Amino acid sequence: MLITEKEENLIKSQYSGAFPYIFHKLGISLVIATYQAHKLITLYVKDDKMEMISCPFDKPMGLATKGEKLAVGTNLGIWELRNSPSLQDQYDAYYAPRNYYVTGRIQVHEMGYADDELWFVNTAYSCLCTLDPDYNFRPRWQPKFISRIVKEDRCHLNGLSIVNNKPKYVTAFGIADSKDGWRENKAHGGVLIDVESKEIIAANLSMPHSPRWYDGRLWLLESGHGSLVTVDLDTGKIETVVKLPGFTRGLDFYGPFAFVGLSQTRKQKIFSNIPLTERLEERSSGVWIVDINTGFAMSFLQFQDKVREISDVKILPGIRYPEMISHGSKQIKNLAIFPD
Repeated sequence: MLITEKEENLIKSQYSGAFPYIFHKLGISLVIATYQAHKLITLYVKDDKMEMISCPFDKPMGLATKGEKLAVGTNLGIWELRNSPSLQDQYDAYYAPRNYYVTGRIQVHEMGYADDELWFVNTAYSCLCTLDPDYNFRPRWQPKFISRIVKEDRCHLNGLSIVNNKPKYVTAFGIADSKDGWRENKAHGGVLIDVESKEIIAANLSMPHSPRWYDGRLWLLESGHGSLVTVDLDTGKIETVVKLPGFTRGLDFYGPFAFVGLSQTRKQKIFSNIPLTERLEERSSGVWIVDINTGFAMSFLQFQDKVREISDVKILPGIRYPEMISHGSKQIKNLAIFPD
């Protein structure tokens, strides 16, 4: 079934029949960041059909939610949007920009709230950071093999999992302490690291992303294989749950389902000679829904033209019909939110 968004500069997509049923059954909507298309896309169900809205952001990457807050990592900074009840009217939620934090071009990847503090992966400087009003960022943690906080993207630190309100797991493309050192063994040099101990839990991974603790298990995306996997924390053994037809990046869970972002991958050297591109000549971009108990890919939504890469996905639980605007949306000119 084909859907197009309701705005100009249309984004086209198609989905399998179960997609709206699952959204309706769970009572959710889904936010998708696509840095390649410079968009934040929101999917929801209306009249038993999928609908889509989008708003412009400058290369959005990581997403994080906490209560009424939605954080969006972009090219030069981090936006904080808030659900504003006074604007909801016909919507379940209305997310509008409230704050912007200038980080500079640090390649913000995955983010997460620990209590009310936003942590984010600073890929360019190979560290985890938090926001600081006096600085572009405050480094808080780095892998033990990184000797200096310097803008050299040494290990391509990218994924972050918050567990019990603390940063707990991160992923990186390689164990390297030199500029772009991870590139030498990008296909099989990836690692999963315990933040507290700084010990490597699993190694020899293919471009890992998106570690997540859910349902008593640690999950991550082995993107170089296009797969969703689980990790045995005692042995570091990887068990493949499902292989999907794209570069897996962006992962969230709700109920018995995993929501996995897929990218086509660019025709660049970074994506050459990895298992996925050797396995599939044609790759897909979109969101796949996987039953975590069976590993069966239940349904999918596939973008058809303008959206070729997904950087993150985030469930909005209990929100069936959201609206979302950015600083670049037309509505922002006449928007005013103030206390009674």
